[in-house]
Amino acid sequence: MFQVDLNSDLGESFGNYKIGMDEEILQYVSSANIACGWHGGDAMVMDKTVEMAKKYSIGIGAHPGFFDLMGFGRRNIDASPEEIKNYVKYQLGALMAFARSHGEKVQHVKVHGAMYNMAAKNEKYADSIAQAIYEVDKNIILLGLAGSEMIKSGNKLGLKTANEVFADRAYNSDGTLVPRGIEGAVIHDAELAISRVIKMIKTGKITSITGDEISIKADSVCVHGDNPKALDFVKKIRKELEKEDITVTSISNFIK
Repeated sequence: MFQVDLNSDLGESFGNYKIGMDEEILQYVSSANIACGWHGGDAMVMDKTVEMAKKYSIGIGAHPGFFDLMGFGRRNIDASPEEIKNYVKYQLGALMAFARSHGEKVQHVKVHGAMYNMAAKNEKYADSIAQAIYEVDKNIILLGLAGSEMIKSGNKLGLKTANEVFADRAYNSDGTLVPRGIEGAVIHDAELAISRVIKMIKTGKITSITGDEISIKADSVCVHGDNPKALDFVKKIRKELEKEDITVTSISNFIK
């Protein structure tokens, strides 16, 4: 039996600024990565998003990033490994408080934006993220780019790890994501994106942008939902996965 988690980055609105279609997306995914106030989100948004995730029985995840509201956490910041560790602890602690107030627990941590991309390749940053989780609650799952330094660091510490893949992104031959500025990095054909996801789940393989067949582990698929077209895609990918007898369920149900 095949099973996979569908995750989405949510709770990224801030004050009067609304980003995303959170409640609509929550009805089709199985895990939510909730912004913790540094790249997006605020106390009111965090509370409401946790409440909605509970309503739809969705796995709750912390989505910490750099303190960069202006750049939405997508700008590289030259932080020390110790700073990275404490940045993650700080934001994880905030979301844990909201989760606990609603009688819920934090299922996983997935770092955001530039921090994610840097830690995917930087062993010291990856170690810092894994250590932050381990020192706060070693039962929390580390969700990171499939096969990346984050997964390796989590495994070294004995954390539970979940390999994340992307439905709409092209891959290099080393398993990293093709940078967005390169032609073909983002896949706009929904049918092609979904067929690639099914291939990753069922065969553990994906065709890189250069045509090489590479191995990949797909525990969780990231889907975006910040516009109506993306919402249609989320609905479609869920439907197609179920047609292929792939069970969609939160990572905590099969990552042990």
